[in-house]
Amino acid sequence: MNNATLVAVPAGGGTAVVGSVREDLARYLASGGDSALRHSPEAALAAIRAAELRGRGGAGFPVAAKIEAVRAADGPRVLVANGEEGEPASVKDRYLMRIRPHLVLEGMLLAGHLAGADRAVLYVSDAPSARSVRRALAERAAAIFDHGPKRQAPTEVEAFDHRQAPAERVAGVEIFDAEPGFVSGEETALVRAIDGGPAKPTAKPPRPFEQGVAGRPTLVLNVESLARMALLTRFRRSGLLVTLSGSGAPPVLTEVPHGVRLAELAARFGYDACRGFLAGGFSGGLLPPSAGGTPLTHEAMRAIGSTLGCGALVAIGHDDCPVAAAADVLAFFDRANAGQCGSCVKGTSAMAGVAEALRAGTAVAEQVDRLEQWAGRLRGRGACGTLDAACLTADSLLRHFPDEIRHHLAESCARCVRLPVGADTRFRVHPPEPEEG
Repeated sequence: MNNATLVAVPAGGGTAVVGSVREDLARYLASGGDSALRHSPEAALAAIRAAELRGRGGAGFPVAAKIEAVRAADGPRVLVANGEEGEPASVKDRYLMRIRPHLVLEGMLLAGHLAGADRAVLYVSDAPSARSVRRALAERAAAIFDHGPKRQAPTEVEAFDHRQAPAERVAGVEIFDAEPGFVSGEETALVRAIDGGPAKPTAKPPRPFEQGVAGRPTLVLNVESLARMALLTRFRRSGLLVTLSGSGAPPVLTEVPHGVRLAELAARFGYDACRGFLAGGFSGGLLPPSAGGTPLTHEAMRAIGSTLGCGALVAIGHDDCPVAAAADVLAFFDRANAGQCGSCVKGTSAMAGVAEALRAGTAVAEQVDRLEQWAGRLRGRGACGTLDAACLTADSLLRHFPDEIRHHLAESCARCVRLPVGADTRFRVHPPEPEEG
C-alpha cells in the first residue's frame, strides 16, 4: 500500500494546509478559521477573482466565473462539493476531508453564500472522509447549541446516522455517500447520482450551472477549490497541493507555490532520477525528463500538450518503463470508462490492446500505426474526458518515447518483464490516517 508522506512546503504567508493532526473546531477557530464568512460577498468574490483561482478538480476552470454563472441564474440554486477523488495517484481531496474538514466546510459555506444556494451537498465515497466531515458537522452543531437558545440537542445517532438514505442533512449540509469510480466524480455524473440515477456522465449541454441537481442551477466545486476559497479571503494568495509518487521513493503530499518547476519539485523529494512522468494524475499523458523545466501552471502544462489536472505526478523510475506505464494507464481507462459511449468503450479497449502487445513484445508496426491514428481521431467523441485522456496517453507515448517504441517492436523489454501489471495497484496512493490532536 502506497501511503502518502505529509511534507509541508508552505506557499507563503502562513497558507500551508498540510499537516498530520486532524483539526477540530476549537483549533480551527483559534487559527483564524471561519474568517471568510465575515466578508461581504462582493469582497470575497473580488479576492477569488483577483487571485485567478482555478478549479482543482482537473479542468482548471476559473472559480469566480463558475460562481458568477450560478449566481446570475434564476434560483433556487444548489452547491455540490465534489470529494470523489477518482484519480488513483491523487490523495489531496481525501486528505483535506480527513484532516482539514473545517476548512472544507468553511469553503462550502462561503461558496453557497456567494452563489445564493439554499442547498449544499458534499459528494464523497471515501468512508474515513465522510466520518471526519460528519464529526466536524457535529462539532459545529454542538457549538451552535452551546451558544444559542437552549434546546434539547439531537443525539449523534439521531443527527448523523440516517441509514435509510444515501444523503443526509446535517446543519444545513447534506452528505451524499457516492459510489467510487473514475467517472463518478465528473460533474454531470454526480448530478445524475444525487438525483437518484447511476453515477455516469450525461451529454452536455446542459451543464450543471444551467440545469443540475433537481433541474436547478448547480455550482460544482472540488473540495480543494473550496478550501482555497476560504484561505484566499484570509491571505490573498493561493498555493497548490501536489501528490508525488512512483520511482521507488515514498509518496509525498506537499503544498507548493504556483509556478514551481517540475524538475525543482522532483529533486526536492528524490524524484529527479527518472525516465519521465505521468502528469495530472492519469489524465495528462506522459512527459519526458526534458519537460522538467516546465512551471506547474495550467497554462504552461497545456503549452506542452499536457495538463496540470488534479496536481498528481507519477515518476517513471529507471527500473520502470514508459511503455509499461502507458499500458497500465490505458488498461485502467478500458476498465474504468462508463460503458455508455461506443467510441470510448471500443477506443480505450483497442488502444489498451496495442499498448499491452508492445509491453509483451508481440506488437507489429501496423498496430503502432493504428494506435497513432486512434489517438488523433477519437478525441472529443465521448460524453466525458475519459476517451480524451486515453488518447493523450497514447499520443504522448508515441511522441515522447519513439526509441522505446522501436525497442519494443524489435525485442522484449527486460524492465516490462519484471514489473507488476495494473495501474490501480502499482500507481494508487493512499492518504495517511489522521493523528488525533
